[in-house]
Amino acid sequence: YGFQAQPMGVPGGFVVPPVQNQPTTDRTIWMPIPPSIPNCPPGLEYLTQQIDQILIHQQLELLEIVIGFEQNNKYELKNALGQRVYFAAEDTDCLTRNCCGPSRPFNIRIIDNLGQEVIRLQRPLRCSACCCPCCLQELEVQAPPGRTIGYVVQNWHLYLPKFTIQDEKRTDILKITGPCIVCRCCEDVHFEVKSLDETCTVGRISKQWTGLVRELFTDSDNFGISFPMDLDVNMKAVMIGACFLIVSLSF
Repeated sequence: YGFQAQPMGVPGGFVVPPVQNQPTTDRTIWMPIPPSIPNCPPGLEYLTQQIDQILIHQQLELLEIVIGFEQNNKYELKNALGQRVYFAAEDTDCLTRNCCGPSRPFNIRIIDNLGQEVIRLQRPLRCSACCCPCCLQELEVQAPPGRTIGYVVQNWHLYLPKFTIQDEKRTDILKITGPCIVCRCCEDVHFEVKSLDETCTVGRISKQWTGLVRELFTDSDNFGISFPMDLDVNMKAVMIGACFLIVSLSF
């Protein structure tokens, strides 16, 4: 997949440096539209421009804060300069969101700055109990919608959250391993992205600590994804899907 699995040091936090560009009228600073690239799914060109990090900010929902009524989640996906690369929105019905909780199936539509849907994440309803290894969680990544480019598959383990990233032919490409305890006070939580033999760390998915008040009274979180700069663009998109699956299961 065009990258060398070499150890990489990933900083504990994902700090967004000051943005030099002027904001638009709605104060949203979009990443400049990249030129089209041959053999690249339309809309994924943003991930090929020397990007090795994506920051995901979940938006606050007032109704959830006031009465705890679960809303469709919305996210901003930004680059290291703080420019918005994509906008993501969950698409589920009210009953599913509030009855199924972390196990709920969903569609997440990811759009670019032209308003075009470029990535679709589809998660079917599956059993979430660790005692049922035959029916674990799975997420399909399509880019563009209707064309599968990869999968994120949960692996059974007695106490660790483990996942496998697969290509469109269901060939294993990367492994993801999380900590035994994913709820930690006053510190970030990291899921390591590793080579298939799990001897080499090549990236990381992190949940940032956002402060005691925000952690206690909202489910609005910040996440960061780091990956090799020369990783295949399809696998970068699948890693974004892996982050959303981890978010829905663990946080």
